[in-house]
Amino acid sequence: MRGKQVENLLYEKSDSIGIITMNRPKALNALNAATLRELDSLLTAIASDSAVKAVIIRGGGEKAFVAGADITEMQSMSAMEARSFGKLGQMVFNKLENLPQPVIAAIHGFALGGGCELAMACDIRIASEKAKFGQPEVMLGVTPGFGGTQRLPRLVGKGIAKELLFVGDQIDALEAYRLGLVNRVVPVASLMEIAIAMANKIVSHAPVAVQLCKAAVNEGMDMALDSATAYEAEIFGLCFATIDQKEGMQAFVEKRKANFAGK
Repeated sequence: MRGKQVENLLYEKSDSIGIITMNRPKALNALNAATLRELDSLLTAIASDSAVKAVIIRGGGEKAFVAGADITEMQSMSAMEARSFGKLGQMVFNKLENLPQPVIAAIHGFALGGGCELAMACDIRIASEKAKFGQPEVMLGVTPGFGGTQRLPRLVGKGIAKELLFVGDQIDALEAYRLGLVNRVVPVASLMEIAIAMANKIVSHAPVAVQLCKAAVNEGMDMALDSATAYEAEIFGLCFATIDQKEGMQAFVEKRKANFAGK
């Protein structure tokens, strides 16, 4: 692995997989403005790096994925400062959600508040059996500010989302799985191994097709069905202008493994 560390993040590349580690373990990886800005810059770099075909986000230390936004930084904010902070988090998480490459959240420990919002902005969520999720902002006198009131109901439905937002309780990994908040629950010791195995499987497929699948889902979810399926037809047709479509179908006919070029 080749690694790069800035103040609050660690970034490594292993073959075609980029691994982002939220690296403030003493603060349970809480999200302050500096961390969000670092993540924004890193995502910009990853988006333009054609060598990276999939991304994994994890938390540093043993206790948390991300325990939330940094309350020590937020507590003295004015209304306008808080609005700007929320807008910053939303901008970064929107960029994450729309990153060309698929993103897997490997979640151990606490994913609360901003940490749950970070996980929800990823494409796939794999949780360790010890992970904890929640949106406890009402206990602090505020609402979620990084997209939680919008992504949570899109994942688990309006009624369940309102319960989690209004009550503020933490839920364990198995309950998160039951509700559809996470894709799977795995042993703590196997979390990264399973996340990397999934990323490697994604990487083995045609990169352009994978990225277009992501775009079709993300864009189509906010369209009427007839508009969304029309958009899908355009993307489906676009695939036939790629080298990988020709290679993939020829390999199928010839009963061999495809050698995708990412073009």
